Amino acid sequence: MPRSLLVKNAHMLVTMDEQRREICDGGMYIEDNRIVQAGPTSELPQTADEVLDMRGHLVIPGLVNTHHHMYQSLTRAIPAAQNAELFGWLTNLYKIWAHLTPDMIDISTKTAMAELLLSGCTTSSDHLYIYPNGSRLDDSIAAAREIGMRFHAARGSMSVGRRDGGLPPDSVVEKEDAILKDSQRLIETYHDEGRYAMLRVVVAPCSPFSVSRELMRDAALLAREYGVSLHTHLAENVNDVAYSREKFGMTPAEYAEDLGWVGHDVWHAHCVQLDKAGIELFARTGTGVAHCPCSNMRLASGIAPIHAMRDAGVPVGIGVDGSASNDGAQMVAEVRQALLLQRVGFGPDAMTAREALEIATLGGAKVLNRDDIGALAPGMAADFVSFDLSQTAFAGALHDPVAALVFCAPSQVSTSVIDGKIVVKDGRLTTVDLGAVVERHNRLARGLVEASGL
Repeated sequence: MPRSLLVKNAHMLVTMDEQRREICDGGMYIEDNRIVQAGPTSELPQTADEVLDMRGHLVIPGLVNTHHHMYQSLTRAIPAAQNAELFGWLTNLYKIWAHLTPDMIDISTKTAMAELLLSGCTTSSDHLYIYPNGSRLDDSIAAAREIGMRFHAARGSMSVGRRDGGLPPDSVVEKEDAILKDSQRLIETYHDEGRYAMLRVVVAPCSPFSVSRELMRDAALLAREYGVSLHTHLAENVNDVAYSREKFGMTPAEYAEDLGWVGHDVWHAHCVQLDKAGIELFARTGTGVAHCPCSNMRLASGIAPIHAMRDAGVPVGIGVDGSASNDGAQMVAEVRQALLLQRVGFGPDAMTAREALEIATLGGAKVLNRDDIGALAPGMAADFVSFDLSQTAFAGALHDPVAALVFCAPSQVSTSVIDGKIVVKDGRLTTVDLGAVVERHNRLARGLVEASGL
């Protein structure tokens, strides 16, 4: 018999289903890893193998993080990179990242995922594009399995170093045939294309300024041969656009189209400087965008035209980006910042609280090319989180608890369930000893910076 879980008495259940139902005194009946029923508590079965009483809690679909560099949690707030734009920031940090080890990849992934989980995220991608000293994407995958997060592991890569006109140091680039061979190995070893998959592999050359035209094209061919998604950075700031025009004679969007990097199986990070023609191209082809507002502000990259993208029909999700360009991985904070930044750029009606929450749930699911997460409805994955509305941050806002989650100060989850399993209970991780993880993380972070001579 399937294991059953009953979620009942939620102050408000936000379903994000086709009707966008918000149900007072709502709940769900779950069998194994899928939702069987979602509705008023009175209409659900009254018994189950396990019962979660969500009285006084807001319950929402798990948030989906569409762009991250988890290894960067080892290099937050590095003094030399605190006040630089993208290219200068990267130049200062590459010399540190060249000393990463497999242990550092493991612990930084656990730390980043813990921060995401505690802030409402249940599914995350991670773009790992630097592999020094024997580091492998396998190290991230093992960490994700241990902590219990639904994971899209992006095999990033850099192949064009400084001697060839690229940005990264030559010491951290790889041979292109080795990149493609390892990407194929990872897909064949780990990728799960089934419904409710906990692990998928993504082919993800780092950026147009760190890989060749040939690698971009060959990566797209490989991904489509295996039916996996594609991901990279695009049009992040004005220097990024200038590089594309100088090196390729095209805008970033034109370059992406020329190489086959558009379609429902592709999503690009940032797109802060995506022009009108690029927006129309992405809308026409179903190409997704990972919006990373905190990082875009931290690096002074600009305000991505998310309002215009969504109006045109571009799929948009939320991304926290790397922990060295955001210095955090708090998903509710990122949702709030997305709303605030659009209003600063485009007016008070540029984004509502519910639109911001939709981008972080359904939007993220669509960007990752999934139809089994992002909503609480029969047949969907049992991924959800709850927030305790008795917290001080929500005082005086319970007339609209859904909007309060976005407008009020960022909150931590009380409960997180992923694939039908409780990963956070009473605000504490159940899968790892977080104190031990943080202690080890800080020790290895110190060692990483010391190894670089800074």
